[in-house]
Order: sequence, then C-alpha cells, then structure tokens
Amino acid sequence: MLTLSDTATAAGFRLVHLAEIGSTNAEALARGADGDRGPTWYVADRQVAGRGRLGRSWTGFEGNLFATLLLTDPAPTQRISQLCFVAALALDDALLTLAPDLEYRFKVKWPNDALLDGAKVSGTLIEATTRGTTTQVAIGIGVNVAHHPADTPYPTTSLAAAGIAVARDQVFAALSRSMVTALAIWRRGDGFDAIRAGWLARAHNLGGPLVVRTDERRIEGVFVGLDRDGRLLLDTPDGRETITVGDVSPALAGLMH
Repeated sequence: MLTLSDTATAAGFRLVHLAEIGSTNAEALARGADGDRGPTWYVADRQVAGRGRLGRSWTGFEGNLFATLLLTDPAPTQRISQLCFVAALALDDALLTLAPDLEYRFKVKWPNDALLDGAKVSGTLIEATTRGTTTQVAIGIGVNVAHHPADTPYPTTSLAAAGIAVARDQVFAALSRSMVTALAIWRRGDGFDAIRAGWLARAHNLGGPLVVRTDERRIEGVFVGLDRDGRLLLDTPDGRETITVGDVSPALAGLMH
C-alpha cells in the first residue's frame, strides 16, 4: 500500500495518489496554481507523458516510482537549483535503507541521476514557477524499480534487474522519510555545504576523467569537484572549466586520451 512514512506525516507532508497521469511534475504545478502550497507528494501508478532533463521524455512502466514533491517558497530563487543535490542524497539514503549491503554499487552522477552498477536507475527533474512573490517548485523523481527502458543512448537498469527485491511502495515510503531529513539538513540553502559534501562522497568517477556535452561544446577533463553553488569543476588541458549545464554520460567516462 502506498503511504507516507510516519516521519513525513509528522512533518506535515501530504500524499496524492494517482492511477495514471501525463506528468507528475505538471500535475503538481497545476495543483499548486489551484491553491496547494505543499509540501505534497504526487505519486502516479503510471506516467505517460513524463519529462526529463533537456526535453527528454520520461514515461514508464507500472511498478516503477513516478513521484513529485511540491514545495512553496523552499528557498531564495538562486538556491532552488541546489534541490537536485538534496533530492539525490535523499534518494540514495532511501535506497541504502532498503539495501544497506549495496553501498558501493550506488553512485550519484552530476547533476541529477542515480547510478547502480554504473547504469542509470533514477533521474530527477526540478521545475519551478513564480506567480507574484510566490515560487513553487516541483521535485520530480523517477526510479526504475521493476523495469527499465532498453532503447536509451546510455546504460540503464532497474532495482529488480540488479537483484534488489523491493516494491515501489517501499521505495516511496523510504524516500518520503529521507527527504524530510535532507531538506532539514539543507535548511533553505544555508546547509548546502553539508549537502555538497555528502553528494561528493557518493559521486560517480570523482577524480577520474569525464566527458561533458553542452549545447555548444564537448568537454573532456578530470572531475575534481563542485563549487559552492553546485557547478561541476572539470580540469581540462586548457585549464579549469566551471560547468553550469551539461550532460555527463557514464558510458563515456574514462575515454580521455
């Protein structure tokens, strides 16, 4: 049964459970426009028009987790992008509570993916809308629990395919609990240094070579960390690059010459 954790309920979070929806992010923001101020989780059994980063579709199979957390004015505008790191830590903590022996198989990939054995098992999409002086944020999280797509340009997997026998409802309950903790650590951005440190401790290929694609460039370098705003730091033959937006493919990591 899909339920919030006791921790989330005590913190005032609510749950809206939907059978089928186009996009949980779109639904959350629409409900926010109609007066829901959150914090509210919107979870669908099936998502048929989901979106990922860079305009990619993110539809999926029943048995996977399609969830969006709606927040109102969670932080000053310039700090809202930090929520992708907050969400990544919350999800990683949730998965490790369910499979504690697999700590070294789970990694986070800049800026918003979770990897299991080097393949994408989850993605996060942060979207925000401002009306007057009020900003509402949708934190969309999709987790391949039972199934994963096969027609992607990068490796994907699911918890089931990796031998982790957990149900969607268990993943959500654990996530609803760990998100409360992660948001409390973040403290509207005042605690981002702790979030950043936790994220780097679980980062995929930190200290190793990465390839990053932006709209204009393909950049090769060594992943040396994040700056104080969460931008990726890449040491290249031409000097240090600070990357705000880009696509890091785990399949390309390690191919530098």
